[in-house]
Amino acid sequence: MNNIPRRVAILGGARVPFARAGSAYAEASNQDMLTAAFRFLVDQYSLKNEKLGEVAAGAVIKHSRDWNLARECTLGAGLHPTTPAYDLQRACGTSLSASAQLAHRIAAGEIDAAIAGGVDSASDIPLGYGTKLQRAVLKLNRARTFAERVSTIGSIRLRDLKPVHPGIAEPRTGMSMGQHCEEMAKEWKIGRREQDELALASHQNAAKAWKAGFFGDLVHEFNGLKSDNNVRADTSLEKLSTLKTAFDRSAAGTLTAGNSSPLTDGAACVLLASEEWASSRKIPVQAYLTFTETAAVDFVGMAGPKEGMLMAPAYAVPRMLERARLKLQDFDLYEIHEAFAAQVLCTLKAWESEEWCKRQLGRSALGNIDRKKMNPAGSSVAIGHPFAATGARIVATLAKQLAQRGSGRGLISICAAGGMGVTAILER
Repeated sequence: MNNIPRRVAILGGARVPFARAGSAYAEASNQDMLTAAFRFLVDQYSLKNEKLGEVAAGAVIKHSRDWNLARECTLGAGLHPTTPAYDLQRACGTSLSASAQLAHRIAAGEIDAAIAGGVDSASDIPLGYGTKLQRAVLKLNRARTFAERVSTIGSIRLRDLKPVHPGIAEPRTGMSMGQHCEEMAKEWKIGRREQDELALASHQNAAKAWKAGFFGDLVHEFNGLKSDNNVRADTSLEKLSTLKTAFDRSAAGTLTAGNSSPLTDGAACVLLASEEWASSRKIPVQAYLTFTETAAVDFVGMAGPKEGMLMAPAYAVPRMLERARLKLQDFDLYEIHEAFAAQVLCTLKAWESEEWCKRQLGRSALGNIDRKKMNPAGSSVAIGHPFAATGARIVATLAKQLAQRGSGRGLISICAAGGMGVTAILER
């Protein structure tokens, strides 16, 4: 291990176009999509038959058959079969967490190059069955006599055959992310119009980026889809204002399908390496991953007053800034994941609040940011949010933006289920 940490270079990324659930990838599996993303990266950076130090990737919604997903996708991507791989999962922060873990190993000199990625399908979801059917099937498998088999089959009732869909609610509260975010919007007094305005900006920025060719070398055609199919270049505040609320049907509700990220299918990955490895292969460095941080909040109230479930980045970013000796305003770009427009606005409002920062962080307010620097190529409301893939999408997008600028610093902030947050700083 090196005594002095090495700089961790981001060389580029690749992904499939993100698709609304039930559309272009309705019959594609997590393995299909992630393997495709890996292959695009392998082809783009001439990694065919290359042995990398590690591959780390994951999915939030997984079939039991995908217990070794990262390794299977690595084997199918064209890398040398001796490249090791492992799965991980931190909800929406999965592939940013994968990037951070691999970056630490590169910085320590344990490996020289790695791929971080993530994938999720809201179309190809695993369907389970109730405990009674599960136990009956297992008992049937253990049966040794015909009589035992007949008796076990006879115990199964029609109601036992009803499938159980994967849960979208937090296990400890029984509430969905959207319901939790509605609570946050009410607490922080975030109105419907400002949420719709942020959603509109997301669509407009994404549409402009696509039209300008920004995603040309980041996004590759898959299953006949050439671009993200959720981006609405023609949407408007008027159109967004007509949508019904999605999580609180009362007059007090403000979150809609238009200002929330849609259920999405897709995969993304990013190539990380030491400067020496990149130089030996004549691959330009786009940016450097310099700091990361994670946080979690008590959104249940087990140890005191409960916190907003998606507020963890509001804590992670200040801690990271303190270690980096930076201010919130010391950034040229901000990539803040848009799980919901309201979630972004609550986080920004917390950082601007003297009262909240003093009470919760023991410091003065972080202040505001220049909104023109936030998500300039669109984000999850417009592009979509295949849970585990979002972090890699953001890392690759921000790294390319910094490379195009020639210099600068970017902040990444991602909220995640379970009251968690993952953040990072990229520099060039």
